Amino acid sequence: MTAIKHALQRDIFTPNDERLLSIVNVCKAGKKKRNCFLCATVTTERPVQVNVVKVKKSDKGDFYKRQTAWALRDLAVVDAKDAVKENPEFDLHFDKVYKWVASSTVEKNTFISCIWKLNQRYLRKKIDFINVSSQLLEESVPSGENQSVAGGDEEAVDEYQELNAREEQDIEIMMEGCEYAISNAEAFAEKLSRELQVLDGANIQSIMASEKQVNILMKLLDEALKEVDQIELKLSSYEEMLQSVKDQMDQISESNHLIHLSNTNNVKLLSEIEFLVNHMDLAKGHIKALQEGDLTSSRGIEACTNAADALLQCMNVALRPGHDMLHAVKQQQQRFSDLREQFARRLASHLNSVFVQQGHDQSSTLAQHSAELTLPNHHPFHRDLLRYAKLMEWLKNTDYGKYEGLTKNYMDYLSRLYEREIKDFFEVAKIKMTGTTREGKKFGLHGSSGKLTGSTSSLNKLSVQSSGNRRSQSSSLLDMGNMSASDLDVADRTKFDKIFEQVLSELEPLCLAEQDFISKFFKLQQHQSTSGTTTNEVEEMDGVALSRSYTSGVPQTISSEKDMIRQMMTKIFRCIEPELNNLIALGDKIDSFNSLYMLVKMSHHVWTAQNVDPASFLSTTLGNVLVTVKRNFDKCISNQMKQMDEVKISKKSKVGILPFVAEFEEFAALAESIFKNAERRGDLDKAYTKLIRAVFVSVEKVANESQKTPRDVVMMENFHHIFATLSRLKISCLEAEKKEAKQKYTDHLQSYVIYSLGQPLEKLNHFFEGVEARVAQGIREEEVSYQLAFNKQELRKVIKEYPGKEVKKGLDNLYKKVDKHLCEEENLLQVVWHSMQDEFIRQYKHFEGLIARCYPGSGITMEFTIQDILDYCSSIAQSH
Repeated sequence: MTAIKHALQRDIFTPNDERLLSIVNVCKAGKKKRNCFLCATVTTERPVQVNVVKVKKSDKGDFYKRQTAWALRDLAVVDAKDAVKENPEFDLHFDKVYKWVASSTVEKNTFISCIWKLNQRYLRKKIDFINVSSQLLEESVPSGENQSVAGGDEEAVDEYQELNAREEQDIEIMMEGCEYAISNAEAFAEKLSRELQVLDGANIQSIMASEKQVNILMKLLDEALKEVDQIELKLSSYEEMLQSVKDQMDQISESNHLIHLSNTNNVKLLSEIEFLVNHMDLAKGHIKALQEGDLTSSRGIEACTNAADALLQCMNVALRPGHDMLHAVKQQQQRFSDLREQFARRLASHLNSVFVQQGHDQSSTLAQHSAELTLPNHHPFHRDLLRYAKLMEWLKNTDYGKYEGLTKNYMDYLSRLYEREIKDFFEVAKIKMTGTTREGKKFGLHGSSGKLTGSTSSLNKLSVQSSGNRRSQSSSLLDMGNMSASDLDVADRTKFDKIFEQVLSELEPLCLAEQDFISKFFKLQQHQSTSGTTTNEVEEMDGVALSRSYTSGVPQTISSEKDMIRQMMTKIFRCIEPELNNLIALGDKIDSFNSLYMLVKMSHHVWTAQNVDPASFLSTTLGNVLVTVKRNFDKCISNQMKQMDEVKISKKSKVGILPFVAEFEEFAALAESIFKNAERRGDLDKAYTKLIRAVFVSVEKVANESQKTPRDVVMMENFHHIFATLSRLKISCLEAEKKEAKQKYTDHLQSYVIYSLGQPLEKLNHFFEGVEARVAQGIREEEVSYQLAFNKQELRKVIKEYPGKEVKKGLDNLYKKVDKHLCEEENLLQVVWHSMQDEFIRQYKHFEGLIARCYPGSGITMEFTIQDILDYCSSIAQSH
């Protein structure tokens, strides 16, 4: 094992500057026995690194190679398996567990002991030694020959050192000087021993020769010690002298410290006094302005504003610790509080007086606007009050109670003022609406009251009368339940539209101006703001609930200031929405088609208001009113559909164009002119779809019930009228219905032509029907003439019964019959007559074809030609 150890040291570890301390021959447990060596090594350079190296014999030769190395600091556990019994197995826990079987228990124990010593000397790391005998873990183990050979004793191992180059050179020189140094090593060693003895003797003699000098040196040391004692005595006397000086200097230093402390305190006191004087001293001019300042002039308001700001700065100064305990500071704060309270009372009283005076001044101007559809201008009043805006902000920050009281009073005064102005304004609007329509008096509308006094029966009566004036032939066919919109002139509707637009145009700037004023005067932001809240309180402000919280004694709105603006606007303009609803109801009763105008105008104003502020009072109010207008519009559509469903027709006269078809045309034409480029086009498109479906259903219903006029005529004329209307108006959402109307018109025209024309050559028709029946049974066409009932003689006999004169007479009777069925309004007589002419020619050509195929070469022809038919039809049409 020693030879292997030296070989490994020489071949593997010396080139890597490492020393081999312990070695054990092992193989892996549970596998094929392939021996290798585990070596414990340390580096020769500082800092020392301790490794466990696995070395195995190369397969290609008789030399060893380094396979794996682990740092000892990565070793966590050493498991010897059994501390009592001899067991060659052991485990080393690095990154994973490595199981080994040593060649002998002694080698295993020696290796584990070396690992323990290396850890104690170089690492001092916590390595768990499990199932290891305590004898192996003693730090001091006697060194012996066996341990030195095995490499267990670190100190014995340390004695072995290789010679450096200088030492090797000296030994070579020494050996060259002795001829037998190599051949006779004992003689060489004896010679070296003798030379060493000679050197030792020379050293002893040298030491004995220097004894005299030592004695002299000792004497000198004694003298030096005496000198040192004298110097120490002098230093002690000097120290006593300096002690008195030190005491005096300490007294001077303490005095200087006290002087410096006094000066520092004086500077700090001056700084505090200057701070209080600079920040808590209010100028006499400001005090006078707060107590006696003129709140009516611009200069006085400016002086009061500056004084109020200065007072607020003095009151809000951030006092340093301890200032609030000073009596003078308390007095000044109390004085400031008294000034604030006094000025706040004076300001609130003056503004209340301004509010009251403004109410009286505005009332005196109402008479000037009583005859005009305009609202009084509040701009001068707002301009005067905005001079106090900064003072209102000061009042809001210093005395919220008085600020809130002013807010309530402003809402009270202004709500009564605006209520009078707005009601008078709407009275004028109602008078103009009822006075500019011819039907106003018929409805029992009185301008002074602005209300409808007419009864529902009078409206129904008027509806029947107007319907009879418009269409005398169809007045008995329709029982109208409500007023028909077609009875009102377009000019009257246009005037109503202008009045309604003027009402909205007057209200909108009024509300926006007031909202802008409230925001600026009461310092309420119109954008969303949030603030921290601690204690909640809900207070009723004249019916308007205001939710507030208190933080450090200053109330903050829980909802945003934007909500407070809307609440104030709702209180001030509480009469706008009811008045608008009353005006809308009046317009709807005057003419139900007015709802179309109102829907478009109201939608536009709502859209404009929402673009400015979707949550504003104006946007909310107009949005609510828009809902009412939309309901009236839907009601107008429903009433028209109901009238269609309830229509009754006369059994004695022809139907013609149905009233509700003409009314749909009127409605569509009016709606298209009103809703051009409107925002609510979608509502109209939905109404179109409902109405046209109802028209289609009602037309078919009337056609089925008609006794005087054929069903096909009713369908043909009315769907032709509908198709013409939709084609002229070009309503994009009704393209499918337009195509459907055209198809129905075409189908019923063809049906009516076939039904009315019937079989003008009846016997000839029966004859050829028999011919076609024989052909259908399988008889060839050229053989039909050999049938007894269908020979050439029978054919000639039938043809002779229909000379040209007889045919012309039959067509004349048919023309009169068609003329009796059709109405003059739609002017379809020539269209129908032309279709009948084409159908008759088609039948003629069919007969000619059968004669040519079934009776070839017979020379049999009709007694009239196609040109005769065209001449007959043309002359009949011209004669009528």
